[in-house]
Amino acid sequence: MDLDGISTLLTRDGWALLESLPEYDESSAMALIEQLQRDGHPPEMVSAALTQSRLRSVAQAKFGPFAAGMLFTPTGLEQATRLPVAARHAQRFASAGITRVADLGCGIGADSMAMAGLDREVLAVERDEVTAAIATVNLRHWPETVVRHEDAMTTDLSGVQGVFLDPARRATSGRRLLDPRAGSPPLSFVHELVGRLPAVGMKTAPGIPHHLVPDGAEAQWVSVDGDVVEAGLWFGTLAREGVRRSALVLDSAGGGVEVSDGGMVDAVPAPVGPVGAFLYEPDGAVIRSGLVGEVVKLVEGRLIDGSIAYVTADRLTHTPLARAYAVDEVFGFQLKALRTWLRDRAVGKLTIKKRGTAVEPEQLRKQLRLTGDNEATIVLTRVAGRQSVLVVRPIKNG
Repeated sequence: MDLDGISTLLTRDGWALLESLPEYDESSAMALIEQLQRDGHPPEMVSAALTQSRLRSVAQAKFGPFAAGMLFTPTGLEQATRLPVAARHAQRFASAGITRVADLGCGIGADSMAMAGLDREVLAVERDEVTAAIATVNLRHWPETVVRHEDAMTTDLSGVQGVFLDPARRATSGRRLLDPRAGSPPLSFVHELVGRLPAVGMKTAPGIPHHLVPDGAEAQWVSVDGDVVEAGLWFGTLAREGVRRSALVLDSAGGGVEVSDGGMVDAVPAPVGPVGAFLYEPDGAVIRSGLVGEVVKLVEGRLIDGSIAYVTADRLTHTPLARAYAVDEVFGFQLKALRTWLRDRAVGKLTIKKRGTAVEPEQLRKQLRLTGDNEATIVLTRVAGRQSVLVVRPIKNG
């Protein structure tokens, strides 16, 4: 989507065409294009409208009903903060009493929308011209919000009390960058802002190594419906006292639960012991934040191996922080023994989970030569250092 395509939609006829389109359906898109062109709509307008219709359909997963009134670029949509997560960002600034916020690298405007929705005065800055134009459209419901097509590192921040940054995290090769020092803007610019503003927040990759988390910052890993979507670094009044690392586990509706380290510098190692009646698979945000030990405490359990993020316990505890399974059997991993176990039970559909093993599930599935009408779930992992198979049954939270 280029600037000409966006411009054609920002006319009265272009916007009316976009709003008149039915829900996007890939199977009928070509026929719809031909019909619209026969009706006299310019080809470039039809192309731009259909592109936006398709992107709006995809965007519902991140923005829900708000997607129907927004504009997107494919890259902007991919990188945009999900609305439930953006709402949590905005709440940080509101709770800290920050009323004037700059959203540097605002993209299509997701975080700016959330902050403006909480009555923050927002300065949204985006250096890409097309993306800045789209952010202007998406923020049209908040006329007090200002969008600037500028470089985040040189924009005038006079009057701003707090800043949120979402740096570009891709190398020129397209590879994702895990090191915030290599982002654009880099972590060094964030440190500069921390030195002159009371509240600074930064979105970064969830794979950020713990040793790169700056001293004095709170690092929070966030997941939505089990998918780890970001790590946030919070400075100044946005960092909560007594919290260095935290994990926020959300559902798509925005509800969720949080766990933190309580500011402990040296946590006591979690106990290790035999497999009990239940197995817990901690949420990815919990694992990334290094807070698996908090799940161990919560379920009154233990690790099945000191280096593997699987927790076991003798009783069932429901928690959004981990997925629970009932353990039916445990035995050492041998291909022949596993194949016999599955054949004797007529298992034709097998779910394979793994952690701490080099076994490739799809390759193993071919070797097992599954037949039958029954289903099973197995976990391939180490138990006290031994390669093992756990036969488990998923348990619904509730």
